[in-house]
Amino acid sequence: MNAYSLSPIPPHRDVETKPILKQLALAHRHLAELKGTAKTIPNEVILINTLPLLEAKDSSAIENIITTHDEIYKEDLFENFISNPNVKEVHKYAKAVQVGFKSLQQNELITNKIILSLQEIIVENNAGLRKLPGTELKNLATGETVYIPPQDYNTIVSLMQNLEEYINDDSLHPVDPLIKMAIIHYQFESIHPFYDGNGRTGRILNILYLVQKGLLDLPILYLSSYIIKTKIDYYRLLQEVRDKENWEDWILYMLKGVEITSKGTIYLVKEISRLMMEYKHKIRTQYKFYSQDLINNLFKHPYTKIEYLQKDLNIHRHTAASYLEELVKGGLLRKEKVGRNNYFINEPLFLLFKNFDLSAEISSYPV
Repeated sequence: MNAYSLSPIPPHRDVETKPILKQLALAHRHLAELKGTAKTIPNEVILINTLPLLEAKDSSAIENIITTHDEIYKEDLFENFISNPNVKEVHKYAKAVQVGFKSLQQNELITNKIILSLQEIIVENNAGLRKLPGTELKNLATGETVYIPPQDYNTIVSLMQNLEEYINDDSLHPVDPLIKMAIIHYQFESIHPFYDGNGRTGRILNILYLVQKGLLDLPILYLSSYIIKTKIDYYRLLQEVRDKENWEDWILYMLKGVEITSKGTIYLVKEISRLMMEYKHKIRTQYKFYSQDLINNLFKHPYTKIEYLQKDLNIHRHTAASYLEELVKGGLLRKEKVGRNNYFINEPLFLLFKNFDLSAEISSYPV
């Protein structure tokens, strides 16, 4: 198989077809609802801490990096916790999301420098753009080469410069930003600019682009859950753009993903809000030590420990320990021991994340 000759973007054909515009309206409606729903959580740190970890778990799973929720949260609490090595990969992805979000807050542009820094966090090296030929994308089941990305370093640099301009200059292609997001994702994955970490970096770009365009205030869209459930269609439709310039089906697929995952994330945020109000009522009426800072601590992560509560509430260690023990006695937390340390689980929140599944929504959208 010869290497494809990947063209710069934008595409040279109309990408605002009637089916795309119809699906675009649905995607925007639910994305806007998600943006508004997120504002109902009194402390944005709660969403920034929790949802990117879920995104990281699923994004890593697309690369066959498999973890459990329990491992991820324990790794967060205990530096010396011996867990599945894949958990560290998930945490690197979540860290890259947050670093990218902070960079975007300081500089409204999504530059190649930022993209390189995200990939460097994910793979823990600074190899940068591919300089050596030989990269091929294969079908894992058959070993067949399905796509050969650009091999020449200067070509990769040129295409990445074009991508950077396309991301940041709307005059180059005055179409809806959700359509542009689908095109950006296709182009980045087709350039395949790095030796490793391309898929995860590309999925972070999706989130950051939505924030850059003001469609979300926080990087919370849970898009990787959709991709992993429709993995065969994802790779098939990417390839159909390369083989047939079938932009319509690819863009429709991504827009459906935005709609479906927006719905799912709205559900998650509403459930977090409901649980917070439930805990707020119980703690306020049953305990003298109620505070909003305490509620925030119990919901910014499904697991907490004495040191976290001590820091967040600015109280003595003994006081923090007694608060947590009282909440365990009242059935609001579950206590577990790891080594010499205790940790305390907000079980309803943990189960909400563990049991979250988009399968029902996805099954109603055959691609």
